[in-house]
This record gives sequence, C-alpha cells and structure tokens, in this order.
Amino acid sequence: MAPAALDTLITHFRDTGRKPSYYDAIITGDLGYIGKAILTELSETKGYNIKSNYEDCGVLIFDKEKQDTHSGGSGCACIGTTFSGYFFKQLKEKKLNRILLIATGALMNSMSSQQGETIPGIAHAIAIEN
Repeated sequence: MAPAALDTLITHFRDTGRKPSYYDAIITGDLGYIGKAILTELSETKGYNIKSNYEDCGVLIFDKEKQDTHSGGSGCACIGTTFSGYFFKQLKEKKLNRILLIATGALMNSMSSQQGETIPGIAHAIAIEN
C-alpha cells in the first residue's frame, strides 16, 4: 500500500503545486511501522521530504511492543478513528490548520490469493484546512 500512498501523495503535490511543508500533518491510514518507513524512504527518492510532519494512524493507535500487531494497524478504520477522535479536535482547537489524510487499503478478493496474484493497493487523499 505504500506505493499507492506515494503515487497519491506525489500526484497531489504536482496537481496543487504544494510541498510537504504546506501541511501541518500528513497522515496515512494503516501502513503501520514498515509501510511508514517505506513511504518515507520512497517519497525522499522522489524529492519530497515528509519526515517532519508525517504520521501513520496504525502506528498511532497500536503499540507493536505491547500488542501483537506485527507491523501496525489494519483496516480502513484506522484513519477514520484517528481523524474523528484526535485530528479533528486538533483542527477545532487550531493546533493544526492544514492536514492531508491519505486513506490506504488493499483491493482483495478470495480468488486473487488462491491464484497467487498480487494484491493491489489503493490510496485516496483528502486535504482539510481551517
């Protein structure tokens, strides 16, 4: 899913002319610890440094040391939960003014994995500003 998030992120920046620093926070849905590291590294190879304002909801929600989550969170609920609970409050209190949410997921069906096919990733971005 990290490559899908990267494609969406870069497309957004190119379409809007914005840079990562435009946002107070860039948040992905559920890449987890491994996916977060991959996205950070891949974005840097494309000329976008997101280290200072990027976070992943799976990393925020789950503690990989105390919970058996392996890489991080899973499911589309990660971004909805953290946005509606934490980030929306930050926006209302004007602690954050511009955020870019990138919901990530996998397009899975029962036949793909049985046939040994890859599972395509998908990502959608929503920019929210005060």
